[in-house]
Amino acid sequence: MGTRRATDIAREIAVIRLCLAGATGWAGSALARAVAATPDIRLVAAVSRTHAGRSLGDVLAEPRLDAPVFGTAAEALDRPADVFLDYTKPTVALPNVMTALERGLHVVVGTSGLTDDDYRRIHAAAVAAGREVLAVGNFAIPVVLLQRFAETAARYLPSWEIIDYASERKVDAPSGTARELAHRLSSVRPPATGVPLEATMGERAARGADLGGSRVHSIRLPGFSLSTEVVFGMPGQRLALRHDAGPSAEPYVDGALLAIRAVGSVVGLRRGLDQVMDF
Repeated sequence: MGTRRATDIAREIAVIRLCLAGATGWAGSALARAVAATPDIRLVAAVSRTHAGRSLGDVLAEPRLDAPVFGTAAEALDRPADVFLDYTKPTVALPNVMTALERGLHVVVGTSGLTDDDYRRIHAAAVAAGREVLAVGNFAIPVVLLQRFAETAARYLPSWEIIDYASERKVDAPSGTARELAHRLSSVRPPATGVPLEATMGERAARGADLGGSRVHSIRLPGFSLSTEVVFGMPGQRLALRHDAGPSAEPYVDGALLAIRAVGSVVGLRRGLDQVMDF
């Protein structure tokens, strides 16, 4: 008992008050409905510009949700809360996170498309506020496994490229999952390349974006929901690791609940759901 964190003990006997931005969106609404059935998390405020002024329960037809909906995170954060979770857009998420840290909340980032520079700013703000930000590009448990398997493979297989698939409506490219995967692989080592980019004949852009040395290719077409693939190559053989998600947001709910419960045990930024999982 003496070695357990005080925050862990406190959360066993207290309800976590959650403020959710993007609560009426595709992923946010699925999470909100799950929170309604979760005894240890209470949704106390929601952010949605299109439904501001209403009750979230009315918007989602879920009578167990009584959180008011606000048009901005700043307004929603006037209500006392413990954790702020952002499911919005990259241009909105960064100021939302900064505002939540200024108000003294721990933060979970579910929004994709934030850059390494954004995360450096977030880390500095979290340290200054004495709070934690847990950034999760993808809450699906199989994606966490893909990232872990890919890091292991990169120690033995010297060359790889990443392919990021999504529907034609996804505005950010690469996806947060692909960005996080590239970030993790770059921490293992830079990939070996054949022809250097500057020696490429034709359109260099055809070789994809450079993220931490990894080449990343984003495909945006009807028929895709969200998929991430990393292909490792060696002479005479290759290894492909891929995750495919369907049209439902349900695969992301369990990971999001885990992140809400786990955030707050350290100060600063942590990236990836695996940081709070038992591997």
